Amino acid sequence: MGHTDPVADQPEDEARRAYELVFPGMAEGGPDVVRVIATDRKGPGGNPVYEDSTGIIQAEISEGSEVRVLATGAGQEPAAGVTARPVPG
Repeated sequence: MGHTDPVADQPEDEARRAYELVFPGMAEGGPDVVRVIATDRKGPGGNPVYEDSTGIIQAEISEGSEVRVLATGAGQEPAAGVTARPVPG
């Protein structure tokens, strides 16, 4: 995994909230960090769904930064222990 490409610059009125998802020590060298941005969808808990630039990594993130990683394909096992940190801007 590693770092994904940064979110493309958007006009200020179209800017969407972004987070970095931190996946604990799954890869050599420590945790993976993936940047995600808000979509217009809500997750099973009623919170916004965020996704990476590929759409493969999706997570529901609450106002308290609680993370629920969502499965995006058959047989995919959602990761546990993932944390979210807001990206300023």
